[in-house]
Amino acid sequence: MVSTVLKDHIADRCKQYWLLARFDRPIGTLILLWPSLWALWVASNGKPDIRVLTVICLGVILMRAAGCVINDYADRDFDPHVERTKQRPIAAGKVSPKEALWVFVALCLSAFALVLLLNIYTILLSFVAAFLAASYPFMKRYTQLPQAYLGIAFGWAVPMAFSAQTNSIPLLAWVMYCAVVLWALVYDTMYAMIDKDDDLKIGVKSTAILFGAYDRHIMAVLQIIIIGLLTSVGQMAHLGAAYYTGLVVAAGLSVYQQKLIFNRHKALCFKAFLNNNYFGMVVFLGLMIDYLLH
Repeated sequence: MVSTVLKDHIADRCKQYWLLARFDRPIGTLILLWPSLWALWVASNGKPDIRVLTVICLGVILMRAAGCVINDYADRDFDPHVERTKQRPIAAGKVSPKEALWVFVALCLSAFALVLLLNIYTILLSFVAAFLAASYPFMKRYTQLPQAYLGIAFGWAVPMAFSAQTNSIPLLAWVMYCAVVLWALVYDTMYAMIDKDDDLKIGVKSTAILFGAYDRHIMAVLQIIIIGLLTSVGQMAHLGAAYYTGLVVAAGLSVYQQKLIFNRHKALCFKAFLNNNYFGMVVFLGLMIDYLLH
C-alpha cells in the first residue's frame, strides 16, 4: 500500500515537472534549436563535430526547459490572472515555488555538465547564457522590450555554437546573432499579442503593448531586416543557390505570418507564432542542402 502511494506520488511529481518544463510543448525548443543548427553548420562548413552537435542540441533542450521553469516561477503571481496560463503547474498550485527552483537548478547543472565537454571559451560563454536565461522572465516588470531581451538570450546559442566548433566568434557569427535576436523579437511579439488584453490589466509590459497600432508595421520592417541580415550571412559564408532559395521561402513565410496577424485575432496570432518553426526549418534546410551540394 505504502509502495503504491509512493509510486503514485513520484509519478505525479514527474508529470508536473514535465509540464512545468514544457516538455509537452516542443515548439519553444524547436525555435531555439534552429539558429543553433544554422550556426553549427556555417561554423563547420556543413560538417559539425558530432560531440559538439550532441552537446549543443541537448543543451538547447535543457536550457529551454530551465527557462520555462524560471519564467513560471517569476510569473507565479501573474499567471493565475491570465486565461492562457492559469493552469500552469505553479499557478494551479500543483508545484510549489520552492520545488520549481530546485527543478531549475537541476536543469541548469545538467546543461553545465554537458558544456564541460567543450572548450574553455564555450564554458565561459555558458555563464552568460545562464544569466540571460535566469534574468529574462523578470524583464517584463522593468522594460517595454522583454521580447528583445528574450532574443538576446535565445540568440546566445549562436556565438556558443561557433565557439564550440571553432574556438572563435567571427563577425559572421555576430551578424547571424543580430538576425536571431530580431527574429525572436518578432515571433515573441506575435505571441504577446495573444495576452495583450490580460497584460494591460495586470500591468505586464510587452512589445505588443509598446508597438500599439503599429505592431504589424514594425514587425514587417524587422522581418525585412532579418532576411537582409541572413542574406549577408550567405554572402560572408560564400553560400550558394540552395541557401538563398531557403531564404526566399522564409520571406514567403514572413508574408504569410503578416497575413495571419492582420486582424490581430488571438488564434491566428498564435498560428503565426507557430509558423516560425517552419521559418527556422527552411533556412536550415537551405543551409544543409547547400553544403551537401558543395
